[in-house]
Amino acid sequence: QVQLVESGGGSVQVGDSLRLSCAVSGRTISTYNMAWFRQAPGKERDFVAYIDWSGGAKYYADSVKGRFTVSRDNAKNTMYLQMNSLKPEDTAVYYCALRTRSQMIADTMGRSEYDYWGQGNQVTVSS
Repeated sequence: QVQLVESGGGSVQVGDSLRLSCAVSGRTISTYNMAWFRQAPGKERDFVAYIDWSGGAKYYADSVKGRFTVSRDNAKNTMYLQMNSLKPEDTAVYYCALRTRSQMIADTMGRSEYDYWGQGNQVTVSS
């Protein structure tokens, strides 16, 4: 049984930093692509960042480019999202996602491309 557990969220002030973690159990992540999404109240779940199995390819939403950094430690079976210079518009529930199917990914930003999801972790940024 594959489980993804996010941690590291919380309430911060504008300009602060947070680091989210996504710990995976039930499957070794070293050959799988992963991503972060977020969902603000009343909005759809949107793509934030993608990292391929090796960590060599990373993509970001325009809204977080230059402020957020995605990384992974395959030895710890964990993915991270370092969030700097946080803004009120970053307030959302953050979800990590894991893709295990073998076909080449078509759309790294597409929710339907991912097979497993975490339960979500709240990040609140106050001005």
